Amino acid sequence: MKFDLSILAKHVPFLLEGAWLTFQTCLLAVLGSLILGTLVAAARTSASPQLNRLSAVYVDIFRNIPFIVQLFFFYFGLPEIGIYIDAFTTGVIAMSIAGGAFTSDVIRSGILAIDPGIIEAAQVSGLKKSTIFRKIVMPIALRASVRPLGSVFINLILTSSILSTITLNELTGSAKIVASQTFRPFEVYFVLLVAYAALTWFVSILIGMLHRYLNRNQAEGAV
Repeated sequence: MKFDLSILAKHVPFLLEGAWLTFQTCLLAVLGSLILGTLVAAARTSASPQLNRLSAVYVDIFRNIPFIVQLFFFYFGLPEIGIYIDAFTTGVIAMSIAGGAFTSDVIRSGILAIDPGIIEAAQVSGLKKSTIFRKIVMPIALRASVRPLGSVFINLILTSSILSTITLNELTGSAKIVASQTFRPFEVYFVLLVAYAALTWFVSILIGMLHRYLNRNQAEGAV
């Protein structure tokens, strides 16, 4: 069989629509997982035993259940009790919840790595706990967690390919349709492989740039 990418030319607009849907889904899921992960990390490092236990249970559950099982529960299971959510919203919610569990661990590690002396100095200066957490603790923790958070977000991008199993025609779903129409799965999935590799490489480059920018003061001080 001759390798021929030209047969996909007329399907490019359809594949780009799928890529755009992937971008939207991943962007919302990254934002959702970051917000949820920050809240859970705050709960896990709080002085409240109840919040600590509750957040730990959430992390344990969603880190140890396959994502596809979570996705099927939300999309196929919830309608059985009268809760209907469209595929796009289900994908965003499921990815945000699953990603939030991993994100919370990364941010929590960043919080625990902060020098206690910094927090004590802020307390001595009379700042409220909420102000200390918002303006001192979180900025330091997030700056230290950029690279591991980047790995979590890249994993979310790769995980988005599973959304095709709930009829969401994102990039992988669109590729499956094109493959069935052209009967040329080799070319279609070769393009898909290159697309995901390029996307994750681009995101990793952005994460590296962001890490260097946020930590530029430390680098300058080391010179």
